[in-house]
Amino acid sequence: MSLPAGFLDELRARTSIAQVAGRKVAWDQKKTNVNKGDYWAPCPFHHEKTASFHVDDKKGFYYCFGCQAKGDALGFIKETENVNFMEAVEILAQECGMQIPAQDLKSKEFSKKQESLFDIIEEANKFYKMQLHNKNGNAARNYLYKRNLTKDLQNRFEIGFAPNIPNHLEKYLLAKNIPLQKIIDAGLVAKSADGSQSYDRFRNRIMFPIKDFRGRTIAFGGRALDPKTPAKYINSPETILFDKGKTLYNYRLARNNLNKQNKLIVAEGYMDVIALNGGDFDTAVAPLGTAITEYQLRLLWRLSDEPIFALDGDKAGINAAMRVIDLALPILSIGKSLRFAMLPLGLDPDDIIQSQGAEKMKEIINNSVPMIDLLWQRELEVQKLDSPDRKAAFDASLKRITKRIVEPSIRNHYFAAFKSKRTQLMNTSNLRTARNRKNTSVNAFATLGTKASALALDSSNTRLIRETVILAILLTYPKLIEEFSYHIEKMEWQNANYKELTKNLISLSGDEPSDIIDKLNENYQQQVSIILNDPHAKISPALRKTKKQEIAHKTLKEEFMKLETSAGMQKEIRDAIDDLHSSSSESLTWRLNQATKAKTNAEKSTLDEIETAGEDKAAMTDFLQNLIDNEVWIKKNK
Repeated sequence: MSLPAGFLDELRARTSIAQVAGRKVAWDQKKTNVNKGDYWAPCPFHHEKTASFHVDDKKGFYYCFGCQAKGDALGFIKETENVNFMEAVEILAQECGMQIPAQDLKSKEFSKKQESLFDIIEEANKFYKMQLHNKNGNAARNYLYKRNLTKDLQNRFEIGFAPNIPNHLEKYLLAKNIPLQKIIDAGLVAKSADGSQSYDRFRNRIMFPIKDFRGRTIAFGGRALDPKTPAKYINSPETILFDKGKTLYNYRLARNNLNKQNKLIVAEGYMDVIALNGGDFDTAVAPLGTAITEYQLRLLWRLSDEPIFALDGDKAGINAAMRVIDLALPILSIGKSLRFAMLPLGLDPDDIIQSQGAEKMKEIINNSVPMIDLLWQRELEVQKLDSPDRKAAFDASLKRITKRIVEPSIRNHYFAAFKSKRTQLMNTSNLRTARNRKNTSVNAFATLGTKASALALDSSNTRLIRETVILAILLTYPKLIEEFSYHIEKMEWQNANYKELTKNLISLSGDEPSDIIDKLNENYQQQVSIILNDPHAKISPALRKTKKQEIAHKTLKEEFMKLETSAGMQKEIRDAIDDLHSSSSESLTWRLNQATKAKTNAEKSTLDEIETAGEDKAAMTDFLQNLIDNEVWIKKNK
C-alpha cells in the first residue's frame, strides 16, 4: 500500500522515539541526558551489560555501537514487535492519534473484510466462554479442574467450551444478523460435501482462542472432551486472518513476559503452555499442531537468542527435535541457536509440575542441551564405528551436516566441535584397547616430546575410587538409578567390569529396588559384594551408618561432575596437542576456552592466558606445556 506524501513525515514528527524504545529498554541514568534528547541503554537486539544503544530523540533515530542496529521509530517497532511495515505504521498511528489515509479500493475492501472477521471471531469467543460457565459446560469445567486449570488460568487464556449441540454457534451468530457466508469465511462453520447442510466445526470440545501479535482472536484450537473422538485436537482452518505456519500459541503474552531472568520455552501444545504458566513459566509458546516452520523459528529468534524446546523424551519427541534442528541448520546466524530439554518418558510439563513441583521443571529446563549434542548423538546411533569403512561414512555424515550451515564462522566452530568429539571418541576406544594389552605402557597420544602420559592414561587411582563409590551408592539406593541413567550410560568406565554391571542396572531401573538387588545378585553377587565392602565406599558420607538418600543424591551429582569435567579437560588438552600444527589458533582457543569454563568458572586468569596464547602458536605450545606440568589440572605420573 502507498501512503500519501508527507504522512510518514508527520507520523515521525509526532513520535518520540525515546518513548517508543523506552518500553523495551532501561535507560542508563548516568549516560542519559534527557534535556538534550540523548538516551543510552543496553541494546535490546543483542546481549550486553554496557549501554551501547543510543537514541537521539530530537533526530528520531537509534543506533547501537555494538551490533550496528539502526533505524527510526517504525523500524524499532518492526524489529521488536515482529510486524511488517504497514502494521508498524498502524501501531504508531494509533498511539499518536492519527488516522491512516484511505487505501486503494482493493486494499480497502480486503482490510474491511478482515475487520469484520475479527468482530465475528471475537463474538464466537464470547459465546464459547459463556457456554463453559453455564449448564452446558458442567463436564468441561470438571475436566479442567481435574487437570488443575484454575479459574485464573481459565480467565488468562480465555478458555471456553463448544457444546455438543448441532449448529449451536451458527444459530447464535445468525441471530446477531451475521451472514452465514461470513461465519464460514471466519472458519467457524463448514458445509457438507454436497453443500446442502452447514454445521459447527467445533462440538463437544474445550476451546482455546488463538491470538495475533496484537492480542486479537484470529482462530481457535479445540480439544475433544470425549476420549473416543478420533481427532483429539483440531484447529480452525486457514483464513485471511489465520496462517497456522506463521502463528505461535501464546506468542504475545510470552513476548510481554520475557526478560533477562527467564527463558523462552517451546512446548508441544496448548495444554503444555497453560500448565507451564500454572507453574510460573509464563514465557511458553507452542506451534499449532504441526511441525515447526522456518517462519515460526524466526519468530522465536525474534524473542530469544536460544529458545528451549521442551519435548517428550520418547522417539516421537526425539524425531521432532531432529526436524527442528535440520530446519535450523541452514538459517543459523551468529548469536542465534537452539537448546533442547527432553522430558522424562511418558510425562508432560503438567505431570512434572503437579507430581514433582515447579522446581523439578526448572531443573529440566536449566539442564537443556545445545543442538550439537543431539546431532552428534543421532549420527552415533545411525553408524556403528567398528570398521574403517564405517568410520569414513561417519566422518562424511558429519561433514554433510556442517556444510548445511551457511554462516562461515558458525560452520567452522561446528566443524571444530565435531572434530573434538570425534577425537575424544576414537581416543577413548584406543585407550580401552591399550589398557587390555599386557606389559605395555605405550602412549599413543603424546606429541611435542612432552611428558604427556598423564594426559593419555590417568594412572591415578582417583578415578577408580570415584567409580567404585558411584556404584556403591547406586547399589545402596537403587531408586536413584533411573534419575542418573543418562550419566551412567554416557560414562566411560575405567574398570571394564563395571560397564557390564551398569548395563544391567539401567535395564532393571524400572523394577522395585529390592528386585534389582536380587536380580543382580544372581549374576554379579561377588562383584556387588566387593564394591559394597570397598574401604573407600564405606567411608563415603552417603554410605555411613546414618544413611540418607538426599546425601547420596548430592554425592552422586558431585562425583559424576568431577569425573566428567576432569575427563573433558584432559581430552581437550590432548586433542589440542594433536591438532596444534594442523588446526587454526582460533579453533584451539575456542575448544580450550570451553573446556576451561567447564572445569572452573573461577579461574579467569587461565581463560585470559588461553585468549592471549591463541594469537601465537609458540605461545600456545608453552601454555599447553604449563597445563601438562601444572598439578592443578593433572597429577604427574612419577
